[in-house]
Amino acid sequence: MTKTVREFKRYSIGFKKHVVEELESGSSYSYLQKKYGIRGAETIQKWVRSLGRDHLLNKTIRIETVDEKRRLRELEEENRRLKSALADSVVANHMLETLIKVANEEYGTDLKKNFGSGPSPKGKGR
Repeated sequence: MTKTVREFKRYSIGFKKHVVEELESGSSYSYLQKKYGIRGAETIQKWVRSLGRDHLLNKTIRIETVDEKRRLRELEEENRRLKSALADSVVANHMLETLIKVANEEYGTDLKKNFGSGPSPKGKGR
């Protein structure tokens, strides 16, 4: 079985700065990747971030209509209300579980097992 040897490239800080400066002067990412044989799709972007030149990174600008913004606010409000309702129900459930536990200890029974089982009917054989 033959083992494939992979080649790893390590770039110096000076080289990274040089590439970022070329990018700043107007070169494109793809041009610089081809020119210097840089394989990773985001390698140069990582260098830009690490060297503090974030203004060179592509930015996403979101354009929304008034209806979209209103709908987003409504959904965020509904999400907040639902989270609050869930928290209330969790607290209520915990309180009921604690009440059952205390009642079991107080009366020496298991309310969960005996719940719904009323007195046994008389005359089973009917």
